[in-house]
Amino acid sequence: MSATLPRLGPLRRVEAGVLDVAYVDLGPADGTPVVLLHGFPYDRHSYVDVAPLLAESGFRVIVPELRGHGGTRFRDRATARTGEQAALGQDVIDLLDALGIERAVLAGYDWGGRAACVAAALHPERVAALVSVNGYLIQDIRGSMHPLDPALEAGFWYFFYFLTERGRAGLTANRRGIAEVIWRRNSPEWAFDDAVLDRAAEAFENPDWVDVVLHSYRHRLNHVPGATEFLRDEGELAKLPAITVPAVTLDGEADGNFPVTDASAQAARFTGPRVHRHVPHAGHNLPQEQPEAFAEAVREAAALAREATAAA
Repeated sequence: MSATLPRLGPLRRVEAGVLDVAYVDLGPADGTPVVLLHGFPYDRHSYVDVAPLLAESGFRVIVPELRGHGGTRFRDRATARTGEQAALGQDVIDLLDALGIERAVLAGYDWGGRAACVAAALHPERVAALVSVNGYLIQDIRGSMHPLDPALEAGFWYFFYFLTERGRAGLTANRRGIAEVIWRRNSPEWAFDDAVLDRAAEAFENPDWVDVVLHSYRHRLNHVPGATEFLRDEGELAKLPAITVPAVTLDGEADGNFPVTDASAQAARFTGPRVHRHVPHAGHNLPQEQPEAFAEAVREAAALAREATAAA
């Protein structure tokens, strides 16, 4: 690995719910808290440039490694290694509790955007504002068998691969290789090099990574049940609840899987103040590809939250 490749750290640890979470904490302790949530198959370094920008702007910036990724570990061997959306959202709330944070701006993409949307929908009192790449990401699991346009289906090949035991074997043996294929499809304009991919792939060596990833995709396609402790939350999420907190949503103009939208199709899902932006030359991993645009979206979301509080 390149000696000059920056690292996002130092890593800290905190017991939060069922997890022992590895996380980065930058910026002033009394700054507005913002939690940056990475996707799959990525790691905390999606925010290697965003986090310092926000810390310099006076935010307290928290970047956790999601369950099954990097240094984050389950505290109990008996805990099911699930990756369902309700679990991801609860992990965010548990982290806020563990750090003594009452409310925070949540920002993410892919899995991280979904976790942020879930937390915002189910626990709006804990979320000051939301930034979400590709908008409303709560999964419609009951509708998951409805076919999409073939071009979109092709981009989701790994969803279906992971339903099989061949997919389990492939993910176990080819973690970095599968990530590279997904990255190149997701972000055709992103000129990442081997060192950047190698840095992220370290997070995939987590002993629970394969189990969490497989459960996430099998659950979202309604092929396996979720954990019993999340039945109530999943029942609420099945109603596709509205997000009421101030939100900034982003579409990358170079996203290989998700076409740019005008946001109208999701308008009913956001009932609070909302701004929608297009980001040129950004693929699916938008914060790493266009960090200043993502940081500015967080600043804008925080401003919307202040305006909403002042108007209340």
